[in-house]
Amino acid sequence: MSGRPPIVLRDADREDASALIALWSECADAGQDEGSEAFTQQALWREPGVAEAAAALDLNLGRPDKRIIVAMADGEIVGATVCDITTLTPINLTRVLLVTEIQVSPRFRRRSVASTLLSAAATYGEEHNCEIVVAAIPVHSREPHRYLTKIGFNQIAVLRAIQASKLRSRLTTKATNSRDTGKLIAVRRTLRRRTDARGHSRA
Repeated sequence: MSGRPPIVLRDADREDASALIALWSECADAGQDEGSEAFTQQALWREPGVAEAAAALDLNLGRPDKRIIVAMADGEIVGATVCDITTLTPINLTRVLLVTEIQVSPRFRRRSVASTLLSAAATYGEEHNCEIVVAAIPVHSREPHRYLTKIGFNQIAVLRAIQASKLRSRLTTKATNSRDTGKLIAVRRTLRRRTDARGHSRA
């Protein structure tokens, strides 16, 4: 009886585009039954073509201090994560390792793929003198949340998302309504002052 295939890590490259699309899609499909929050998250996922994914990989891998690590089993990519070196705030030099996109194929969960990826990410952070590790994961991903909490991660922020076109539309509407309301209040005050002035002059 053969054992489970060992998990091997390496850096991603543009040739992984097709395999990474398959991994992201598999993980997205697996999350469809996790409630309304999962539905919202699915709305943000759009499956790219291979050319687009390859171009995106080139863009991301060309950025300094960014690394994409993939986990392999029997030559297949079964997991991936993204590491970014940044600072805690824009005005101090406390270095932070930001870990995002912790993706593990549903077929390979509970096989230490995530912990192996996180271990590699932690090593990368240590090599760059990061004092803090921050992990960003979808709100509906209950199992990753439980796992990260179990190993000591605390919640420090909430990420919210909206399509750029919707944000611009809503901000424009709000600003327009605010100006109209302000104009209306100004007109009412002017009319009130005129009415008061007429009353005083008659007196």
